[in-house]
Amino acid sequence: MAAKQSFASLSISPPSHSSYALTHCPISRKQVSFFFNSRSPNARRRPVSLRSQMPDSDSVKAGPNGSGSRSPASLSHDCSGAGASSSPSNAIDFLTLCHSLKTTKRKGWINHGIRGPESIADHMYRMAVMALIAGDLPGVNRERCIKIAIVHDIAEAIVGDITPSDGVPKEEKSRREKAALNEMCEILGGGMRAEEIQELWAEYENNASLEANLVKDFDKVELILQALEYEAEHGKVLDEFFLSTAGKIQTELGKSWAAEIHSRRNARLAKRQN
Repeated sequence: MAAKQSFASLSISPPSHSSYALTHCPISRKQVSFFFNSRSPNARRRPVSLRSQMPDSDSVKAGPNGSGSRSPASLSHDCSGAGASSSPSNAIDFLTLCHSLKTTKRKGWINHGIRGPESIADHMYRMAVMALIAGDLPGVNRERCIKIAIVHDIAEAIVGDITPSDGVPKEEKSRREKAALNEMCEILGGGMRAEEIQELWAEYENNASLEANLVKDFDKVELILQALEYEAEHGKVLDEFFLSTAGKIQTELGKSWAAEIHSRRNARLAKRQN
């Protein structure tokens, strides 16, 4: 399923010192202060066009397989022109905020006493790899699956990893994450890339496409695969994660991968009992 193209024009303001980000961000206040103060003091309100434009014919060269490819000169022009989705300052600010995805550990493992558990970024990365190696499926855009996997937990850079044990209702969790995502996209500077991130996140959150169905399954498959690995590494029995995902996988591919993980776990547990 191809991404929808939006035709709109927005006026983007630089991000404010959001009380939401300062209250809910898992990184320290000192880091947040440095992050926002590092923005250019000369940032001003500017229009950003979201209308796609066809390349000039002389900027497209035929590739080795006959497909069109942009020349280096035209690519350089596009990245520096008014159609660029974010400035270098916006991009680095956004990526700096995403750093917390690499350092924030997944809370479910912490609650079960796992030493040195995976980070949010670790989890999203292996989900993206799952999308990369999955076989072709009718009506499924694998590249879009990879994008959704990378984006689906990105708001946790601000809100952190909210788990069922936190007692936060599903609707409230979604509200917090959407607000955080909007904050991040404002930091990015708006434009086409920010809009795409919001669209991908909403698609996953609402389970609104075949790609979202599959990535939802990857989320659960990655969870039980990690649980299997931690059981072997730490000598634990992590039944909770296998029980919480049972019967919730939607696609045949997801079911087949989950069945393989369960088969390996059952064999290991049987061997352990003998």
